[in-house]
Amino acid sequence: MIIPRPGPSDSLLVVEGKTDLHVVRHLSERSDPSLAFGIQDYEGIDNVLGSIHGHIDTPDRPAVGFVMDSDDNVRQTWLRVRGEFSRAARPIRLPDSPDPNGTIIAGDPGVGGPRIGIWLMPNNSADGELENFVADMIPTNDPVWPLSQQYIDGIPTSHRKFAPGKTIRAQVHAWLATLADPRLMGQAIGFGDLSITGQLTQTFLRWLSRLFR
Repeated sequence: MIIPRPGPSDSLLVVEGKTDLHVVRHLSERSDPSLAFGIQDYEGIDNVLGSIHGHIDTPDRPAVGFVMDSDDNVRQTWLRVRGEFSRAARPIRLPDSPDPNGTIIAGDPGVGGPRIGIWLMPNNSADGELENFVADMIPTNDPVWPLSQQYIDGIPTSHRKFAPGKTIRAQVHAWLATLADPRLMGQAIGFGDLSITGQLTQTFLRWLSRLFR
């Protein structure tokens, strides 16, 4: 169950944007509707990083998680995350690298600090973003997916409106546009157009469960 207006005593997931919010909400509701937490969209990684101090120092919150894109350099993004955690009122030393299964830091009963989770899209070890994660959910052997990739790849560089690092994003949305009822990524998960049985998706869902159970 997604809590619509999470308070300071509710478990919370902090995400970069509305698209992330809807993808996680539909994933969680489709997989395990009993899992209770709120989701807040912070409109960009800089705002997510800036919110870390306040969230991990909220004593009554059972758990808080942060989902961010790795973008062009997963190592550099992780270093930024580690820096924010080290400067918090309750300084936390994160591991040198993110856990491939999703990082989780146990709560601190002595000061009432929440359990903490961190997931870097797409898989905690590769550069990329939410769309790389969603691309992994396209059903295996879907005949239109390679055609969608070819279509985007075939657009001359001089005609492309998307940045060089956003090719997967364009390919995923091209594939979504071919569905009988084209939907946004989150809705496509909810309606079953995207599969949630793949290894990456299941790893993410297990991370959510470990964090918020």
